[in-house]
Amino acid sequence: MAAIEGLIDTTGKTLWELVEERAAATPGKRMAVDEAGRTLTYGEFRDWCVRVAAGLHDKGVREDSRVSWILPSRFESLVLAGALARLGAIQNPILPIYRTREVGFIAKQSKCELMIVPNVFRGFEYPPMAREAAEGLGTEILIADPGLPEGDPSTLPPFNPKFEALRWLFYSSGTTADPKGAKHCDRSMSAANTGMQWSMEVSPDDKAAVVFPITHVGGLVWMFNAMQTGVELLMVETFNAEQTPEWLGKNGVTCAGAGTAFWLMYLNKQRQLPKGEKLFPHVRIFNGGGAAKPKPLHYEMMEAFGAPLINGWGLTESPINIMVHVDDPDIKKAETDGRPCPDVLVRTVMDGNDTARGVEGELRVKGPQVCMGYLDSSLDTDAFDEDGWFRTGDLGVIDEDGYVSITGRLKDIIIRKGENISAKEIEDLLYTHPAIADAAVIGLPDDASGERACAVVVLKDGGSLDMAGMVTFLKGQKLSMHKVPEQLEILESLPRNPSGKVLKKDLRVQFGGKA
Repeated sequence: MAAIEGLIDTTGKTLWELVEERAAATPGKRMAVDEAGRTLTYGEFRDWCVRVAAGLHDKGVREDSRVSWILPSRFESLVLAGALARLGAIQNPILPIYRTREVGFIAKQSKCELMIVPNVFRGFEYPPMAREAAEGLGTEILIADPGLPEGDPSTLPPFNPKFEALRWLFYSSGTTADPKGAKHCDRSMSAANTGMQWSMEVSPDDKAAVVFPITHVGGLVWMFNAMQTGVELLMVETFNAEQTPEWLGKNGVTCAGAGTAFWLMYLNKQRQLPKGEKLFPHVRIFNGGGAAKPKPLHYEMMEAFGAPLINGWGLTESPINIMVHVDDPDIKKAETDGRPCPDVLVRTVMDGNDTARGVEGELRVKGPQVCMGYLDSSLDTDAFDEDGWFRTGDLGVIDEDGYVSITGRLKDIIIRKGENISAKEIEDLLYTHPAIADAAVIGLPDDASGERACAVVVLKDGGSLDMAGMVTFLKGQKLSMHKVPEQLEILESLPRNPSGKVLKKDLRVQFGGKA
């Protein structure tokens, strides 16, 4: 990694130790700004955290207390995470989209002692939902709206740093009936940040867009990065496709996250501007992950903004495994998802055997970024193989240079008349159609062939497409006829989870299949 002035050595340090060190190093440096115009320095952040830690301590929160919290991406969320880190609590950030069923499951499984929620966010009242979800569990509900409880910092017990201890519970936004709780410590979260920093080379001069839920595992990785680098965080509570990009540009965004769905919106917004006008005049990189990117998108972003896509691949259980490096060749930035981060091992396996370079297989990973297992330990047997490699469930290939390309999910293969069809291969081709802005391919039950491929697309403004046009286009791309979708559906937008992954299970239900 290039030498960057102002970085803090994170080796072996807990989040709270990094908070203290950053505040001591650059107390007056701006840490965050929000859309309401509020600003927060690193010194102010540390001081606010200890006051809130004291307030929570007054309410009975102790080391290893289990605290769930559901808050939007606002200053109070950053402070709450810092305060709980100071107390050594086991904190469980929950995505704001979760409702009674998911929150109730999480509260019961995690043995939640305290649940912290907003009053109203995006028109939804959280306190009644929280009370219903926690009914009979003995969980206390704290409404943190507009503020958090504060107390006298002098009453706090000494800090007891434990780098390897359970400190975080993150639940998948997943594809299964119940969310799965991954156990993380500061070691695994710090390791994820090490990978991100190696890739992006964030500096104190950067301004990073936080446009996704801070309660996502990636949000807390950014907390570690902020303490290491002194970056300024541009906090966005609710992303608005028209207003948010303009606000980010006016505030000098340099790291424009956070994945394909956002990049497509930025690109669309830039194309609406008069020639020569720049939406993001200071942008350095478009960083993110969480969902597959169309191969041409890197070149489109370079043409429109002069800045590359720096994407990666990770999961709730293993936040950052691979990333594109800022110095990688354009072809690698465009056509791969990067290479393993420092201390991360990646292999491809099919039918129990490692596959050769360039041959698709299930991606398995090892490294300090991998979680400590699941809260429901019965899930660990299937999650880890006999040699301790984490089975990701994602498919990919590793090229001769060690770069990894995500090709889909084990469950995202369409089997038509006994032949395997990669949904991503078709999606990549559809994205190159001049009328298509976004695309997903799903498998639907078919009496004759077992499964049929269905293309679900979003059209660009003024674009048009019918079934015959799609077939003609894909045939022109030399796609084998048995892979050409037999059904076309057009939507205004694709459903996505907070990570940006297309919710194909929802599309399968919508168009007549099974989740």
